[in-house]
Amino acid sequence: MLLLAAALCAVISAFTIIRARGEIHTVKKTPELPQTMTAAVIRDQNLVTAEVPLPLPRAGEVLVRVRAAGVNRPDLLQRRGLYPPPEGVTDIPGLEISGDVVMTGSGVSGIKTGQKICALVAGGGYAEYCTVPAVQCLPLPKSLGWIAAAGIPETFFTVWTNLFERGALQKGERVLIHGGASGIGTTAIQMARAFGAKVYVTAGSDEKCAACLKLGAMKAINYKTEAFDAEILRETGGKGVDVILDMVGGDYIPRNLKILSPEGRHVSIAMQRGRSAEVDILQIMSKRLVMTGSTLRPQSAAAKGKIAKALKKNVWPFIARKRITPVIDRIYSLAEAQAAHDYLEAGAHFGKVILRVNTAEKP
Repeated sequence: MLLLAAALCAVISAFTIIRARGEIHTVKKTPELPQTMTAAVIRDQNLVTAEVPLPLPRAGEVLVRVRAAGVNRPDLLQRRGLYPPPEGVTDIPGLEISGDVVMTGSGVSGIKTGQKICALVAGGGYAEYCTVPAVQCLPLPKSLGWIAAAGIPETFFTVWTNLFERGALQKGERVLIHGGASGIGTTAIQMARAFGAKVYVTAGSDEKCAACLKLGAMKAINYKTEAFDAEILRETGGKGVDVILDMVGGDYIPRNLKILSPEGRHVSIAMQRGRSAEVDILQIMSKRLVMTGSTLRPQSAAAKGKIAKALKKNVWPFIARKRITPVIDRIYSLAEAQAAHDYLEAGAHFGKVILRVNTAEKP
């Protein structure tokens, strides 16, 4: 009887029945998980740490012990009330994490507890634990530690889907990347170079331009002292570029269209200078231009899962060979999340800003 009781206790400790949104799910977990966790939450447009309930994975999700989390501009917008999370998603900010799986929801296959991953999340990254759809998880690259891996998902998902899928960037083509010193920019430079494109960038200082050149850009333009459109036409002998990855919007749009080559593709991913622009439709028609863009957060888990598969197939080999690696600018603790936002908002960074959560740097 004692042996039977011990066996039953072991089963109960390994599997828990939970009710979420009216559904009953069985989850497999590691023992001794807490009931609460520390998270950076939004209070009066500022970030403060607080104790909140431990989230539980729904069907198709896993619970991850967060080791590090990336800080991104959408997080800044959410803090100011300008970018609310999708319906049903936690209001704790944070769109990318690295960590180890501690619990799996029903229907999850291919991921086990204890597995080291990095993942794109729709929210909740600024916390000790975070739930995420299993399809959005990627194996932690062996060449990277927790900190660097936390700088992968948001930027790599964004660059792959916009530059290579929507923008259809090909080997030998010319691409202009605005914001070359940002997390998106430093990722896009490396990925475009790895796939054989000729890379031009804009950045806000001579120092940032020099750093972009070291990453692989063939021309970096200080947009504060030079007219990027004139410089691009001069550098390309009037041919322009084939693809533009634009996070600026506003009055940059007509200038971008002017320097696109025939059959060129303009991809919008942000609108730092505004959401409206006046464009010459005849120019679009005569040069057969394509204008497209996307936002990542509202897309379905299935759509994000397809991007994850594409990254694992096409980009993970470059990471393994250290041809592509996240550029980490500065690391803060979870309690310093507001300071991390202030630093990112000031615009002095080059690459990614990361929150250290439950970890030393290496896994």
